[in-house]
Amino acid sequence: MTWEKYMKISLDLAKEALQAGEVPVGCIFIDKDDKIVATGCNTVNETKNATRHAEVNCVDKLVNDGLSNKFSELTVVVTVEPCIMCAAMLVKIGCSTIIYGCANDRFGGCGTVFECPGLLNCKIQKGILAEQAMDLLKLFYKGQNPNAPDSKVKKKIKKC
Repeated sequence: MTWEKYMKISLDLAKEALQAGEVPVGCIFIDKDDKIVATGCNTVNETKNATRHAEVNCVDKLVNDGLSNKFSELTVVVTVEPCIMCAAMLVKIGCSTIIYGCANDRFGGCGTVFECPGLLNCKIQKGILAEQAMDLLKLFYKGQNPNAPDSKVKKKIKKC
């Protein structure tokens, strides 16, 4: 199966997140019948809750819709490699497949930084429309995150 059409949907969600001032990550959950059963994007800045990643928001939607029995049938299509927290969560709920765009060089939990235990039981496909996903991240990080806490790093005082 070609995953580009689904990744394009996730990229659209990531663009919505970027417009809202969030780290641009979009995610969809697809059931065994190739039906999209949940969509999500990061809402960390909006909620002021560091755990509100796109994957977590999708899980919440399934739980709220009474579809938590579908977890083992899920394919996750996410623009950026799930972080260690999200990869561990996806393994724990029994997700069968994770498809992602670009690698997460700082927090990747699907092998880039850390391979979460249990991922061997999960099919992983990476690099789907990775350049587009990375371009969105670059756009976000080019600017300043207005919701980021003040830096704790002491600045050098310039001497005359």
